[in-house]
Amino acid sequence: MRQRPLHPNTRGNLPSELSGLVGRGGELGELARLLESSRLVTVTGVGGVGKSRLVLAAARRVAGRAAEPSDSAPSDSAPEGLREGPQERYCDGVWLAELASVREPELLELTLAEALGLTDHTTRPPRTVLAEHLAGRRLLLVLDGFEQLVEETAALVRELLVRAPGLRVLAAGRRPLALDGEQTFPLAPPDPEEALALLCARAAAADPGFAVTEAGRPVLVELCARLDGLPLALELAAGRLRALSPAQLLARLEDRFALLTGGTRGALPRHRALRTAIGWSHELCTAPERLLWARLSVFAGQFDLDAAEYVCSGPDLPVESVLDLVGELLAQSLLCRVETGAGVRYRMLETVRLYGAGWLESLGDAARLRRRHRDWYTGLATWCELDWFSPRQHEVAALMEAELANLRLALECCLEDPEEVHLGQYLAGTLWFYWAGCGRLTEGRHWLDRALENLPQAGYEGSRLKALWVLGYVAALQGDTVASMSALYECRDGAARTENPVAAAYAVHRLGCLALVSDDMARAGELLGSALERYREAGELNSNVLMCQVELAMALAFQGDLAGALSLCREVRDICEERGERWTKAYALYVLAYAALDAGGTGEARRLLAECVAINHAFRDLVGLVLAVELLALVTVTEGEPAEAAVLQGAAEPMWDGVGLRLFGSGYFNAPRLMCQERAGELLGAERYAACAGHGRALALDELVERALRGPEPKPKPVPPLPRPRTAAGRAAAGYPGSRKPAGSPEGEPAG
Repeated sequence: MRQRPLHPNTRGNLPSELSGLVGRGGELGELARLLESSRLVTVTGVGGVGKSRLVLAAARRVAGRAAEPSDSAPSDSAPEGLREGPQERYCDGVWLAELASVREPELLELTLAEALGLTDHTTRPPRTVLAEHLAGRRLLLVLDGFEQLVEETAALVRELLVRAPGLRVLAAGRRPLALDGEQTFPLAPPDPEEALALLCARAAAADPGFAVTEAGRPVLVELCARLDGLPLALELAAGRLRALSPAQLLARLEDRFALLTGGTRGALPRHRALRTAIGWSHELCTAPERLLWARLSVFAGQFDLDAAEYVCSGPDLPVESVLDLVGELLAQSLLCRVETGAGVRYRMLETVRLYGAGWLESLGDAARLRRRHRDWYTGLATWCELDWFSPRQHEVAALMEAELANLRLALECCLEDPEEVHLGQYLAGTLWFYWAGCGRLTEGRHWLDRALENLPQAGYEGSRLKALWVLGYVAALQGDTVASMSALYECRDGAARTENPVAAAYAVHRLGCLALVSDDMARAGELLGSALERYREAGELNSNVLMCQVELAMALAFQGDLAGALSLCREVRDICEERGERWTKAYALYVLAYAALDAGGTGEARRLLAECVAINHAFRDLVGLVLAVELLALVTVTEGEPAEAAVLQGAAEPMWDGVGLRLFGSGYFNAPRLMCQERAGELLGAERYAACAGHGRALALDELVERALRGPEPKPKPVPPLPRPRTAAGRAAAGYPGSRKPAGSPEGEPAG
């Protein structure tokens, strides 16, 4: 397993703070004290009390202190475990894992791995990967929203804390994890003054004209009291102060309380106060706003406007009205706006979403909306598969990352109905570019295995065949040769039986890949060449087809036919540049760099590999990245920089943990690494080589990529000696040894 960046500039993944925390200074101080003495602290409380906001504020404070330089040495007299400051205790960062949208226990470990920025191409259990990654690190892991998987989360946290002594966990949930050593921090609503300050701050943000008057203050105080000071309830109320006066708001809220309590004005349990506040906010919405709220509850995590318009619109909710209604829900704090790499997106707080989901169930429309949701994301995956072979490739990768929670929900919807399993097979297969091209092999393997548990459905053989060749591809990249061959042979035989030439081409192609990484170059060339012919006959052209051509070029290059390999890869490079394709282009550049180095063109090889490294890193493709780095190390030692080459070699070693066995022990693919080790070792000696490689192993992935792109530091050019003055006076003035000024010569004036 290779970690993503763990250096001072990028230690963690905490989101930026959109609105400041109001009050809670005492709670933040208490949390900091508990984290000093305990490795597991869980903030508990009812929904809407502000658990998530508090733990994020505490995490940001910790991250800020960890980034500060330490100005004093720890005291030797301090108790063991308390001697280090935040700089040492959290030197590997502060990382947030949001679990509210995770429904399947099997995806819990994958979600934590993603939060930590881990990429693993092996078949190792994700729990093992997590534990091994954390074992030697010192960091704070923040877990938010684990209620639906509390038992599974507790078991995972217990194991990670045991296996990673430098790990500390800060969790937020409605109940504790109930683990030994856990410090529970029950969070109460803020005191009346802080509650009033929060209400006024949020009201002013929603309406710049809002102001607190002496006459209006008692009404606002009463409003806070009636809402029991719950932050979520106060924020919902603040959103209403744009349209209603505080007195009008309070009157409507009084009616709502009377309805729920039979007219009793006594203190209410806090869960009822929140239910009251959300229900009251629901009643204040217009009918179209309530309907959109209910329908938006089918989304998991974030969503964009296009998805909301498709899934939620209908005869009773025209598509052209959705944008305005989204704006209204934003203004009322029922939706949050989020800026992401995939553009502007929206999300609904879990408490608000659950209320909408209950309303949708009561309308009897939940099943239909889930199918609409599934259809949208199936269509989105189909379009993204096409767009992968275009200049939008990087945007597609960002979009799939943003939509992962919804893609999971769509896959689950497909697979829970035996009559619609073929849709799950189609969707899991269509996402091949995400599983293989964006470092999601373990996630893809999970869904492909689940989708293929079922027998073929009559009339939908094509969907199953696609899932089979994608499974064969994913398993091959994971190093699971047996599973890969089994899936590919089944796909090949099924394609022949159903006369599906496209599926047959993919099966033959991936069998050729297995031969390639198994060092059977003659068979690889035969199979890959046959696959290319099949692709051409079927009219297929996409990233897979071009990758097949690159892999055929590799087989030729390893057999000594560099001219043939160059011809194939130059054609691939040209097509990729014409279509805007970058992922496959990186592999073509690798082969071109291999040939350039063989011809003595180290400068050209370095230029090609720098671009290759940048592309593979952007797509989280560890296989392509580690191959490029090792070939770059060989280029570096050939250029006369053995120390830098050893650093690159050392940096590549941890990446292999995430890739698995070094490409199945392939002698051809591993040749650059072995050649570099031999040459650099001879030039440096064993001790210095080991030291340089150790420095490389300690580099974070971003640091390695930055170093690889920068290249070795240029050696300073020797300063040429000054020309020897021709006269005695000139030599004396320049300070040459043995020179003296002629007698009677003026200062600075040449003699003779």
